[in-house]
Amino acid sequence: MDWPMIRRILLKALLLFLVLNVIPAVVDGTALAARFSLYNSVFPGRQRLPYGDDPRVSFNVTLTELDAMFAAHEIQAAEEDEFRIFFIGDSSIWGFLQPVDGTVTEAINRLGLQTSDGRLVRAYNFGYPTMSWLKDLLLLDMAMRYEPDLVVWFVTLESGTDPKQMDVPLVQYHADRVAELVAEYDLDQDPYDERLIPSTFWSRTIIGARKALADRIRHQLYGVLWAATSIDQALPEVFTERMEDLEPDPTFQGIGEADWSDDLFALDVLSAGAELAGDVPLVIVNEPVFISTGENSDIRYNFYYPRWVYDRYRANLEAACDASGWTCYDLWDILPGTLYTDSAIHYNPEGSRQVAEALLPLLMERIP
Repeated sequence: MDWPMIRRILLKALLLFLVLNVIPAVVDGTALAARFSLYNSVFPGRQRLPYGDDPRVSFNVTLTELDAMFAAHEIQAAEEDEFRIFFIGDSSIWGFLQPVDGTVTEAINRLGLQTSDGRLVRAYNFGYPTMSWLKDLLLLDMAMRYEPDLVVWFVTLESGTDPKQMDVPLVQYHADRVAELVAEYDLDQDPYDERLIPSTFWSRTIIGARKALADRIRHQLYGVLWAATSIDQALPEVFTERMEDLEPDPTFQGIGEADWSDDLFALDVLSAGAELAGDVPLVIVNEPVFISTGENSDIRYNFYYPRWVYDRYRANLEAACDASGWTCYDLWDILPGTLYTDSAIHYNPEGSRQVAEALLPLLMERIP
């Protein structure tokens, strides 16, 4: 090889590097590529957003890109002539420790409801297993592109305090859109919070986005096993049950009653959700929680909540619903303790069925 040939090889390598990295970074090609999916074409779409603790047994991968998450969801194959109910919330709605057919949304779908003009009522699951109302708002913002007829938002206090809003990766990896939502709805959040991970030129290159790309590819490959088994979560035969006997700790998220301020309730995020939904009816549901009868249950309802803060939360939520004209439904105590699994907000498929049954009268009022 002579030097002119070496220079030509190096020049071609440089051009290839630019094509594969710089150009995608300029046009944000990695985000465009995230919308490509084998789901809903080669494989059936998934009823739940991608989330997997152990991909080898759950046949699922936790993704951090909304485009890729929604591209795999069954909403992409939705029928035009249906009445769509979108459920937003945390892991209780997603269905942690529940099979894919054991969730609240699937319990509603099994009812076979129809509108008066013959459209099938279809509930779609956009819950996600992290706790932040801002995360829910981000998902609602994305889900509104698919034209829901009704939105049901399951909320709980653990997700609803200002310090918690930016603690979850899904929020952190969408810093740009989060900043836009903060500005658009005047939220009491810092768009420059150090927990956020803004998009950069480097992060949009193939090299910078290599982990996200690898996760996307793995998620596509698991589509084969998903199609064959309908498994999207490993369900252990034995798990650590929710705590019945509690610590005598009266604090919530490290704050005692004397130091608590009701300004820490992130009710402005719920207000943003109501505004974002626009003309689409929105129902806010205070989700069921486990109520302990064990040791120190006079101090705490459960592992998450001392009684004083949860009672104040419910009072503040009710007042906000009345003042703002929101449609709210409080299901906090409807389930017996025996239906809860590993935490104070996770229940089994029978719990999902009972929640769906409790929601039915409210839904029927809003289904034409």
